[in-house]
Amino acid sequence: MTESADIPIIAPQPPSYAHPFDAGADLVAAESVRLEPGERALVGTGVSIALPNGFAAFIVPRSGLAAKHGITIVNSPGTIDSGYRGEIKVILLNTDAREAYSIAEGDRIAQMIVMPVTQARFVPVDRLPDSARGASGFGSTGYQARQTGAES
Repeated sequence: MTESADIPIIAPQPPSYAHPFDAGADLVAAESVRLEPGERALVGTGVSIALPNGFAAFIVPRSGLAAKHGITIVNSPGTIDSGYRGEIKVILLNTDAREAYSIAEGDRIAQMIVMPVTQARFVPVDRLPDSARGASGFGSTGYQARQTGAES
């Protein structure tokens, strides 16, 4: 059994889920845009929502656009806070170095995931508790240094 939240919306074409139980609802472009190689653009969706307190919406790339055309979202995931009431716009980027990509009004350009969120209470301390990972950073959980020279 899944839970749902009623989200008040103003939209010429409301977001829709492609399949039952999908996490992301498709957002479509409300305008036509041509993205040259390496170019980015702020693309309107015509969608404005009123999220309840305790919820946020996250705007993420469509995997097909990314894989087939190199189209992604610059600030992925884009975060829509519960207090925001303006139009949801998506900052698209064409990562393809050679091919331009045209977006027509009505094309699916992103997905919106609506989730409950917790607001943290940050508690200043002098020392953090230990953990198995500790302060190990980038690549520490899967990067293997290459062997150089003869093995011993």
